[in-house]
Order: sequence, then structure tokens, then C-alpha cells
Amino acid sequence: MPSMNQTRVKEFILMGFGNLHSFGVVVFILFLTIFILTILGNFMLIVLVSVNTKLQSPMYYFLCHLSATDLVISSNIVPNMLDAILFGEKKMTYVGCITQLYFYSGTTFSECFLLSMMSYDRYLAICNPLRYSSIMDLKLQIFLSLWPWLLGLTVNLAGVLPVTNFVFCHNNIIDHIYCDIYPLQKLSCSDTSVLELEVFLFSMPIFIIPCSFIIVTYVYIFRTIMKIPSTTGKHKAFSTCSSHLIVVCTFYGTLIAKYMIPSVGHSLIINKNVSILHTLLTPLFNPIIYSFRNQDIKIACRKLFAQLKAMCKNLANCVPKNLNDV
Repeated sequence: MPSMNQTRVKEFILMGFGNLHSFGVVVFILFLTIFILTILGNFMLIVLVSVNTKLQSPMYYFLCHLSATDLVISSNIVPNMLDAILFGEKKMTYVGCITQLYFYSGTTFSECFLLSMMSYDRYLAICNPLRYSSIMDLKLQIFLSLWPWLLGLTVNLAGVLPVTNFVFCHNNIIDHIYCDIYPLQKLSCSDTSVLELEVFLFSMPIFIIPCSFIIVTYVYIFRTIMKIPSTTGKHKAFSTCSSHLIVVCTFYGTLIAKYMIPSVGHSLIINKNVSILHTLLTPLFNPIIYSFRNQDIKIACRKLFAQLKAMCKNLANCVPKNLNDV
């Protein structure tokens, strides 16, 4: 039974990077710029795929969902992080902190499953091209894109709900950039050793099963590519999946560094830096990688900008040059 000096915390204080001092404004501007570019980049990808008929294929359909997960992660974490950097701390209500934890972990799980579905799409396109269109129809696309969201936002309740039973003492200061499960465990007066082991064991299949599935599909993909006789054919086949493979390596690399390594002796500074890489930079990498390595998206971008330029020019011509024209 908790003692009398243990109270239910009503709000938390995120310290973020409390020791930035005079560099706080510089870091704030840098992170704000990255955040704006992340929102614009992922939103533009969704718009391009939606309005351009040449991009309305299964690969780009899944890419839209990947951009949606990046938008949720960034918009859920970065604004509070920026507030903490600029003012030295950020106050969050207890409900707000738990909500942030829920959507962050749920969306991260959803992206794990979504990346595995994207690898399955590439497997069908390269290893079974003649039946690709008939297998990957609209019904299957919708199913393969919705169940990662449903599963991710449901499964993570097993890790979030026990946090609501934590008992916190008078200390409500979280020395982190957002409400994550490990900083909350550290802050709690409750015995969290069982939950820490449970979360570690529970997160392993969430990360390892999709990752293993991706590895297996790419083994078959590479074997199929190596059988292609022409060098041009090999290069074209590999280029269709190389962007996804880079995104997978970046995403799982940060997750392994953050969650799969035991927290004992794990430096808090390293944890913060990895968290920044996962929540701030990785969502920005995805649209950049797909934009620079995909000719279809480059062409669609040029066409969209040309249409916008022509639209602005037409609007400028419609504006009266002087009052006599009115």
C-alpha cells in the first residue's frame, strides 16, 4: 500500500534539454525548421499521390499511410518538445502525458507493421509480376493498410494501461523530451521491474516479427533480382525497393537503439539523442529519400509546381493594375 506522502500527480513537467542556456534559441529554430519541412514533405507526398493518376498504385498508396504515421508522430511529439526547449520546461497534464504516450507508441507499432506490408507489396511486384495486379487489388490494399493502424493502436494498450496505475511521489519532473514509458517508470514510486520486463518481452515480437518478415521478403527479392539477365533490369528492379529498404534500416535502427537495448546503465543523453532521431529526423528522411530516389515523384512534383505557378500567374493577371480598371 502506498504511503501517505504519495499523491496522484495531476501534471508533469518536461525538462527537455534544460541545459542548453544560450543555445536554446538556435536549437529551437533548427528543430522548428525540421518540423515544418517534415509536415510539408509528408503532406506533399499525400497530395501528390492523391491528385496524380500515375502515382495511384499500391506502392504509393502504402507510402501515403507511411507519411500519415510520420505526421502523427511529429505533430504529437515535436510541438511540446519545442515548447520545452524555448522556455526550459513544458507543463503537461497527467491525461495529456498518457495520451501522448498512447499515440506515440501506437503509431510506432503501426509503422512497424506498415513497413512489413510495404515489403510484401515489393515482394509481389518483383517476384510475381504477372499476377501482381490481380493479387494486390484495391480490397487487399485497404486491408493491408488498415490492420496495421488497428493493431498498433490496440496492442499498445497492454503497455500504456499499466502506466495509469503507477504511483508517483512528489517529484513530477520528467527529464526527457516527451512522455515515454521509461522516464515514467523512473519517476514512479511503484515497483516497475515486472512491468519493465513485460514491456521488453512484449515489444520484442512487435519489432522482431515484422522485421523478420521484411528480411525474409528481401531475401526472395534479391534472389529474384540476381536471376534477371540484363544489368538494366537488375538496376530497375532494385531501385523500386531501395528507398523502402533505406527507410526500414533507419526506422528499425533507431528503435533497436532505443528500446531493445536494456536501460540499465543506458545514458539519458544518448536516449534523448536517439529519441530526437526517431521523432524528428526519421519522419523527415522518409519523404526526402522517396523524393530524391523516385523519378515518378520528381516528375509529379515538377508538374504540380508548374500548375501552381500557372495558377498564381492567372490570379495575378486578374488583379486590376490600377483603379481605372475597376
